[in-house]
Amino acid sequence: MTVEPFRNQPIETFQTEEAKREMREALRRVRAEFGRHYGLYIDGAWVDTQEKIQSLNPSAPSEVVGSTAKAGLSEAEAALEAAWRAFKTWKDWPQEDRSRLLLKAAALMKRRRRELEATLVYEIGKNWLEASAEVAEAIDFLEYYARQALKYKYPSVEVVPYPGEDNESFYIPLGAGVVIAPWNFPIAIFTGMLAGPVAVGNTVVAKPAEDTVVIAAKVFEILHEAGFPPGVVNFLPGKGSEVGAYLVEHPRTRFINFTGSLEVGLWIHERAAKLAPGQRWIKRVFLELGGKDAIIVDETADFDAATEGILISAYGFQGQKCSAASRLIVTEKAFEPLMERVLKRAERLVVGPAEENPDLGPVASQAQEKKVLSYIEIGKGEGQLVLGGRRLEGEGYFIAPTIFTEVSPTARIAQEEIFGPVLSVIRVKDFGEALEVANNTVYGLTGGVYSRKREHLERARREFHVGNLYFNRKITGALVGVQPFGGFNLSGTDTKAGGPDYLLHFLQMKTVAERF
Repeated sequence: MTVEPFRNQPIETFQTEEAKREMREALRRVRAEFGRHYGLYIDGAWVDTQEKIQSLNPSAPSEVVGSTAKAGLSEAEAALEAAWRAFKTWKDWPQEDRSRLLLKAAALMKRRRRELEATLVYEIGKNWLEASAEVAEAIDFLEYYARQALKYKYPSVEVVPYPGEDNESFYIPLGAGVVIAPWNFPIAIFTGMLAGPVAVGNTVVAKPAEDTVVIAAKVFEILHEAGFPPGVVNFLPGKGSEVGAYLVEHPRTRFINFTGSLEVGLWIHERAAKLAPGQRWIKRVFLELGGKDAIIVDETADFDAATEGILISAYGFQGQKCSAASRLIVTEKAFEPLMERVLKRAERLVVGPAEENPDLGPVASQAQEKKVLSYIEIGKGEGQLVLGGRRLEGEGYFIAPTIFTEVSPTARIAQEEIFGPVLSVIRVKDFGEALEVANNTVYGLTGGVYSRKREHLERARREFHVGNLYFNRKITGALVGVQPFGGFNLSGTDTKAGGPDYLLHFLQMKTVAERF
């Protein structure tokens, strides 16, 4: 199989009139589809149920973007059974044939790119740039894993020759697993989490977040059109505490690929470790959890560049990224000049309905709004509120970009994941203290340093304990294949999604020796 070298999809910045016109037309088409209903997808067929899940527009929650069928335990059982039936043959497909299917899905996704971007705008409140970046990432996952999987086709492992014997080792897939995806990257992470295992011969039951079932259903329309055999990929929207929990504890679930909160991730890890009656394996569990990510700025930094990187990292998609900057750690000599720029620039940020392409759209849901506002109230007692700190007018879940200064490193707003447009600023005496404060968290996902002092950058390279560390740039937006993504400590199991080793998590090595 001959394929071109992997290249990341370009992200549309909507600077040209043609791109703007395309997006406005896509928004019009998607709005015309509001209220459309989608089924579950089990064993290659669309299946409806009596109950349904509604998806609302967070910019205007009275608007129903669409709905899906709602799975119960019987549908979960049927989906897992279908996945195991499909595994019997899918595991033996030539790797080139499996990879070809992923490339076909990527091509279909490219053709529907504007529609998918517009769906993200309406369903989860991304502005146009954030939506474009996410769809590009979903395409990248399909393209990248299709190519990476070719490394593991039989025979794939070099072993040391031994006289009088034929020895070989090769990789085989695990079986049928469960994918439980988050709402904040509901096409990119959802696609990547299921495409990786499937690429190397596993089958999956994929449960999307309840807030973003429409974009997930469109992913499955694409997988269906691409021609995946029945049962290889199964779409199971439902309540996490019901069907998600059922599948996590099921004796026939071989692996669980989860991205979400620390609390849920730890529960999954605990429950999956318990051997259920009839279970024949130790389940593999892959967890991508939270972050309390910090940017350090010292007195040698380019303050203008740092300001731009801080604001993009803290407020891109309203701070609802596990990689978002929620702590800003500033050395004493850098504090005044940096904060003057940050506040002046942050005051100009525009908040509004996502379809109008503002700097910040709404937070994802009423529950998310309540959580963020509760942390803002906590922050008023822990630091000095210098910007924002309030809900904005309008039907949608709009929260002003918020900054607290004079925050203690041990304050709740400096330790707990808020997942909203709230930045805690911590003043330190020098770079050494900055590193100590940065590492003083249970998480270890992303971090950044703005400095022109080589000794500081090299010290951070060694001592700043995060999975993804960025120097003199924003700390969000890891590119597939370029910056493998995953964190340390309680940020998860560091699967490094979009990296060269990711697919190995879903494979096991078999060794065969024959004496001649």
